[in-house]
Amino acid sequence: MHESLADRTVPSRTPWYRHLYLQVVVAIAVGALLGHFFPGLGVALKPLGDGFIALVKMIIAPVIFITVATGIAGMRDMTRVGGVATKALVYFITVSTFALIVGLAVANIVHPGSGLGIDPASLDADAVAKYAQTAHDQTIAGFLLATIPETLISALTSGSILQALLVAILTGVAIALTRPRSDLMFDTLVSAGDVVFKLVHMLMRLAPIGAFGAIAFTIGSFGIGTLAQLAGLVATFYLTSLLFVVVVLGAIARAAGFSIFALIRYLREELLLVLGTSSSEAALPSLLEKLEAAGCKRSVVGLVVPTGYSFNLDGTNIYMTLAALFIAQALGIELSFGEQVSLVLVAMISSKGAAGVTGAGFVILAATLSVVPSVPVAGMALILGVDRFMSECRALTNFIGNAVATIVVAKWEKALDTERLAAAMAGHPLPPPELDSERHERHPPMAPARPPEEGAQ
Repeated sequence: MHESLADRTVPSRTPWYRHLYLQVVVAIAVGALLGHFFPGLGVALKPLGDGFIALVKMIIAPVIFITVATGIAGMRDMTRVGGVATKALVYFITVSTFALIVGLAVANIVHPGSGLGIDPASLDADAVAKYAQTAHDQTIAGFLLATIPETLISALTSGSILQALLVAILTGVAIALTRPRSDLMFDTLVSAGDVVFKLVHMLMRLAPIGAFGAIAFTIGSFGIGTLAQLAGLVATFYLTSLLFVVVVLGAIARAAGFSIFALIRYLREELLLVLGTSSSEAALPSLLEKLEAAGCKRSVVGLVVPTGYSFNLDGTNIYMTLAALFIAQALGIELSFGEQVSLVLVAMISSKGAAGVTGAGFVILAATLSVVPSVPVAGMALILGVDRFMSECRALTNFIGNAVATIVVAKWEKALDTERLAAAMAGHPLPPPELDSERHERHPPMAPARPPEEGAQ
């Protein structure tokens, strides 16, 4: 009798103290306390966080390459690749633009910067000079050219997600168009995926150490008291992002047949890791695997998630328009409706062009402010001290937004296993699907040897 996914045996429960999310929670709490009471020691622990992020970034390019290449190579119809990419970009542009409008609307309603009365002449332009220069150097043509690696191999060593994605797409298409002659290459990549994801699991065990060091440095370096200076802006940004996730992304998730709260619970380990490190990239490999385990086809996951990390930055978009208007309000500058529309239009482009740049949130903000001459870019110095605290919220919102986008696009493509998704959202995720069922069909385990087919040489 056929056994449904829901009827499969659920693995035995892991002891509570071995849950990674609990270990990360404890690490964040201890790190925050240490950074507050022993700030010097907290600052000295910065290499722990930096080292963990570096380890994860080391594996991101191979993970993306193998996931995307094997996903595309396993497709029978190459037109589906273009279909997935088109639907993903339409979703990204629509939702990220709405995020910009939400930030703009909240800033106009709440007026978080009003009443500060900052004199523009008192601003420290040098503090933000490097961000302004980086923003000036970013162009659309430069961004597009930067996605092309010098060699096929350098795409896996440059650290650029988009370069790895481009080479992976081309490789996957080439393998698909040359099968069955390229089956050996396909099977080799699938087997390499087993090794790479095992390595990911090994690295994730170090997440509590990385989160501990990163949060201890943040609190020790900037101090919790820094928040009090610009508490209005920070609180407004956090509440706006929370409402965006619950209301906007929640409505999208509900329309797609799942609960945003169930998704957050399912991804709690990854979200805590993002919170501790302020980097959504730290949880990217694990996100790819969990979304596939939740029923999204590998080909969709491999295309949507890496692309979303550059083109679907909901949290960053909210931050851009909200922070831009905060600076204008703090300086007593009234922006016209036309200037605010210009902010949104430029931010739609700059948020893509600065993807992957160090300090991307600040770089994008500098590029956005440059189109409004009445607001000096030096005004960014007002929020430089608390930007580090807002980066966690940006990363968390971006991360959740990309998870929602992947499930939605998978459903649009009819590439979503709803039984597996329901099991994951219910808190009982099923074992991850095989990396490639086609490979196992060709080479079934313990299968007796068959005589060659009629006409075979």
